[in-house]
Amino acid sequence: MCVIEPAPVVETRRLALRSPQAQDISRLASMANDPDIARMTLRMPHPYRSQDAESFVLNVAVQDPRRARTFLIDHEDHGPVGVIGLFEDGDVAPEVGYWIGRDYWGRGFATEALDGALVWASRNWKRRALVAGHFSDNPASGRVLEKAGFLYTGEVRTGFSRARAAETQTRRMVWLP
Repeated sequence: MCVIEPAPVVETRRLALRSPQAQDISRLASMANDPDIARMTLRMPHPYRSQDAESFVLNVAVQDPRRARTFLIDHEDHGPVGVIGLFEDGDVAPEVGYWIGRDYWGRGFATEALDGALVWASRNWKRRALVAGHFSDNPASGRVLEKAGFLYTGEVRTGFSRARAAETQTRRMVWLP
């Protein structure tokens, strides 16, 4: 039986994955209002305003923890640096998605956060598989997923990106612990 933690905190070497709070709204809005971040997601709008960040924090607070868990990626020195979420979305396994603020790209934070989230999903959420995808024009995200043990399935899906206001190709991957 899976015990549902009300607000888990996942700690890694440099990061804490925790629930986003009201005090994080301005920081989230500032980081997420970057067209190069939003355009690599399906759901994130651009421009990304404080109201979007407030809605995000409120939506996370009422998530069903049996079906979804969203973490703010909090660095020990820099504070919030991004977001990672796991959610059931009608696929064969829950999906994982993440983004990192531009000032923190190339420092291994996405890989470290993903590794921590995968350990949590396996041990605490009792998931035996996860899926993910990255846009075909975002190979850096594919490398993060590969480092965490995700494998390409060969499937490419088309989805509508809000920030791009266009359809885009997503390369699908799977993780089996």
